[in-house]
Amino acid sequence: MNSLRTSRISPALSALALGCALSISLSAGTGYDTSRIGAQGPGKGGELPPGQVPLQLEGVGIDEHLGKPIDLNLTFIGEDGYPVPLKNFFHTGRPVIIDLVYYSCPMLCNLILNGQVEAMRDIDWTPGTQFDVVTISFNPMESFDLARQKKQGYMASYDRPGATWHFMTDDHGNAKRLAEEMGFHYRYDAKQEQFAHPSAIMVLTPEGRIARYLYGIKYRSRDLKFSLAEASAGRYTNALDKLILFCYHYDPQANAYVLFAGRFMRAGGALTVLILGFFLWRMIRTERSRSTGRSFRERPA
Repeated sequence: MNSLRTSRISPALSALALGCALSISLSAGTGYDTSRIGAQGPGKGGELPPGQVPLQLEGVGIDEHLGKPIDLNLTFIGEDGYPVPLKNFFHTGRPVIIDLVYYSCPMLCNLILNGQVEAMRDIDWTPGTQFDVVTISFNPMESFDLARQKKQGYMASYDRPGATWHFMTDDHGNAKRLAEEMGFHYRYDAKQEQFAHPSAIMVLTPEGRIARYLYGIKYRSRDLKFSLAEASAGRYTNALDKLILFCYHYDPQANAYVLFAGRFMRAGGALTVLILGFFLWRMIRTERSRSTGRSFRERPA
């Protein structure tokens, strides 16, 4: 009499299969509509040809200015409402992280700062002691009250005793001047009242020279620590990972472009699925080989 033999899947294998399924779900459900990327006008959807960027993103990006100094006499409005020169945040032996964001950004800026907080939690250096952090809004319409609110939220999230983190706003166009000095190019869309901008944080030497660009919205703690250590010694490091995300929102009535982290999140999700699928296949083969071996040994002579 023939019997139906079923192979048992181990708990670890089941967990891996579940993780693969979740990755597929997350990849397919990022929540950002990228189906109209590259739309040229009503009824003319489609992807942009390779090498072309939407009109709204022309000129947006980063030109690395490694080794170049920034103007430390530029002033910005602090959380208390008073102007402060950048040189107040540069101290002997302490590198500086500078973030160029805007606090009312509906998308990418929060992800940049969240990723930075996660990386800072995982290193043993503390801002205000071994290095400094200065976050500057390039939106000239934002007030120091909003900067203070952002500071309170992120300091509570970071929750490191003795840490300091400075949140500033623009002062007479100095944010734009600083951005150009750092090769950080953005543009304003008056119709949507939003900024199109790249995603990166910059690490500077204690003397105010640009030492490293870290791209994206997730930063490896070892990369951050290495960048700070190199900058503190006055050394400059080329970035190996230069995947730049752009912050730009889709306007369905204008049939404008959608360019945001969603496309890259989908690509990352697909890669995760492939990796998990490979390990799932390997584990299934291993389980079946073990099961076949046991069956052969247990077969009566």
